[in-house]
Amino acid sequence: MVAGSVQRAKGWVGSRPMSDRIPVLDVQPVENCGRWPAKAVVAETFTVSATVFREGHDAVNANVVLRDPRGRKGPWTPMRLVDPGRDRWEAEVTPTAEGKWTFTVEAWSDPYETWHHAAALKIPAGVDVELMLEEGAVVLERAARSTRSPDGRRALVDAATALRDTGRPVEARFSAATSTDVLATLHEQPLREYVTASDRMPLWVDRERALFSSWYEFFPRSEGATVDPKTGAQKSGTLRTAMDRLPAVADMGFDVIYLPPIHPIGTTNRKGPNNTLTPGPDDPGSPWAIGGPEGGHDAIHPDLGTFDDFDAFVARARELGLEVALDLALQCTPDHPWVKEHPEWFTVLVDGSIAFAENPPKKYQDIYPVNFDRDPAGIYAEVLRVVRLWTARGVRIFRVDNPHTKPVAFWTWLLAEMRRTEPDVLFLAEAFTKPAMMRMLARVGFHQSYTYFTWRNEKWELEDYLTELTQETGHVLRPNFFVNTPDILHAFLQYGGPAAFKIRAVLAATLSPSWGVYAGYELVEHVAVRPGSEEYLDSEKYQLRPRDWAAAEQAGRSLAPYLTRLNELRRAHPALQRLRNLTFHQTDNEKIICYSKRSGDGAEEDTLLVVVNLDPHGTRETTVHLDMPALGLDWADTMAVRDQLSGATYVWGEHNYVRLDPFQEPAHVFTVRRAPA
Repeated sequence: MVAGSVQRAKGWVGSRPMSDRIPVLDVQPVENCGRWPAKAVVAETFTVSATVFREGHDAVNANVVLRDPRGRKGPWTPMRLVDPGRDRWEAEVTPTAEGKWTFTVEAWSDPYETWHHAAALKIPAGVDVELMLEEGAVVLERAARSTRSPDGRRALVDAATALRDTGRPVEARFSAATSTDVLATLHEQPLREYVTASDRMPLWVDRERALFSSWYEFFPRSEGATVDPKTGAQKSGTLRTAMDRLPAVADMGFDVIYLPPIHPIGTTNRKGPNNTLTPGPDDPGSPWAIGGPEGGHDAIHPDLGTFDDFDAFVARARELGLEVALDLALQCTPDHPWVKEHPEWFTVLVDGSIAFAENPPKKYQDIYPVNFDRDPAGIYAEVLRVVRLWTARGVRIFRVDNPHTKPVAFWTWLLAEMRRTEPDVLFLAEAFTKPAMMRMLARVGFHQSYTYFTWRNEKWELEDYLTELTQETGHVLRPNFFVNTPDILHAFLQYGGPAAFKIRAVLAATLSPSWGVYAGYELVEHVAVRPGSEEYLDSEKYQLRPRDWAAAEQAGRSLAPYLTRLNELRRAHPALQRLRNLTFHQTDNEKIICYSKRSGDGAEEDTLLVVVNLDPHGTRETTVHLDMPALGLDWADTMAVRDQLSGATYVWGEHNYVRLDPFQEPAHVFTVRRAPA
C-alpha cells in the first residue's frame, strides 16, 4: 500500500466493497444522508465528526478534507478522538469562500502510532527490545520516503539511524523516535495505510449575512404620516419620508431594514382598524392585501412613491450600512391583476367563489391564496420574474410570508434558480408551523427562519429549544429571533413592563446570531387588542401609526440606547456572531438562566458569559455553577468578568453568587478573561 493513497480495491466481500477497509460511520453534519447540503458561512468554523474504528489493536486515525467550489482539495485537518468509548472523532474546519463545497472524512491505519504504543510497553519491560527498535526504524524510513519536507525527511532519517545505533543507551535510542521534530513532521505528514474515504458530503457556504444579522422592521407609510387634529384625516408617509428614519435605525446598530409589502392594496373586503370588516373611506388597508388597479407584486403603492423613490431609499440605506429586506407575500386581493388575467391560479369553491385565506381562528377575507397546483409552470415563472425585478433594484434579502403554505417543490425550484444566478440573495422563512416543515424549508434553501423563540420564556423551555437549534438543526436551519412582530405581542411583553422588553432583547441578541425588532419595541408598546390576544391594539397592519421618536427619547422612555448597546456588543464580539458555540451552565434558581458563547483561540479567543433574570416582576438570586472547560479554563481557575452593560468587574470561579433586580438591570453580559495567578 502506497503511503497517503486512498484504497480503491476492486473486490467484494459479501455485499460490501473491500474499499471499506476501515469503517467510517455517521459523518456529521449531514442532512438526510447528504441529499441536502449542510450550511455554513464564509469564515464560520464548525465541527465535522464521525465514528471511526478498525479491527484488532492497530492504531487508527482520521482527518477531514474540504474541497472548494472548484473541486480543489484543501489541506486536510487532523481529527481528534473525543469519545473513546464510542470511537467518535472530531475536527474543526473553516470554509473560506461562498459556493458549493464538499467535505470528506478519511480514516487510516497509523503504523507509527501502532509501533510506538507497542514499543512503549515492551522496551521498558525488556521484551523484544532490538526487534522493536528495528521495527521503528523501518516505519520511520517509510515515513521519510513519503514526506515532502526536506527538514522533516532529515529528522525522520536521523531518528531511524538513532534507533539502530547500538552504541547508545536503549532509552536514548527510543527517545530519538519521539523527538519534537519527529512528532511535528508526522503530525503534518503522517504515514497512512489503508486510507478509506467517506462519501463526499455537500456543504453550501453563504455570505456572512445569512448567519449574522440584526433586523429592524417598520412600515414606511407610518414614518412621516400625519393626522389632522381636527378632522382625524390621515395622510400616508412615503418612501422619502421613511428615509428620515434610517439614520436612527443604523445608529442603533441594525444592519437589515425590513419593509412589509409596499405594493398597491386592494379595496375589495378591505380591513379597517383592528381587523374589522367596516373600513372608513381613509383606512389604508393591510399591506399584505396585495394588488389593485395600480398593479400587483411588481408595482409600488402610489401613496409611497415611485420606483425612483424606492431606488433612493435603497441607496440611502446602503450609505448607512443597511440592507433592505422586502416582503415576498405570494397572495392577492380580488383586485390583483392576476385574478383577472389568470383566474386558473386560484381555488374556486363549489358556489363559484374564490376561496379566501384562513388560519383558524383568523380569517383574511381580503386575500386570495395562490393555488400552485393549477398552473405550476406559469406561476413559477411569474414569481421568478417578480423576484428578479426587485433584485435588479438592489434588494438582496426577502422575508417570505407563510412559505409553509406553498409547495416545497416550488421553493426547491425557486431557491435553486436564485442560488444558480444570484447566490448572494437571501431568503428568511416566516414559517410558524410544524418543526418538520420548518426544517424542510431550511433544507431546500431558505437561509434563515423565524422560530418559536417568542413562546419560549421559561428556563427549561429556552434550554431545550436552544439545544435543538444549536446542536440538532444548527447545520441547516439558521434561526432569526424576532422579539416581536406586527402579528405577535406575547403576554410576557403585555404584562412585564420595560424589564420584560429588556429581558427578551438580551436573550434574542445574545442567544442567536440573527435577531429582529419590530418598530415600537423600543417604546415598550405593549397593549393588546383584547385579553388573551397576541394582536396589538390599533395594529399598524390596518392603520397608520406615526410615532414621536424624539419626544420618547427626550423623556427617557425609549429603549433605543439599550438596543444600541446590545448591537454594539454583537458587532464587537465574534462569539455572538455564531450559532453552534452555545453552552448552558447550571443555576439553582429556575428563574435565572446562564449560558456562554466562545469562539477563536489564543489572541483571537472571545468568550461571553450571560446571566439573565427571567422574571420581570421581582429580584431573583442564585448560585451559578460554571462548566469551566467550556470557558477554556481549568476547574480551579479564576477569571475576571466585566459586565458590558453596567461596567462592573468581578472575579469568578466555578461557583458564583448572583442577584439580579429587573427594575435596575435584569442581565449580566460578561466578557471573560483568565485572572492573573
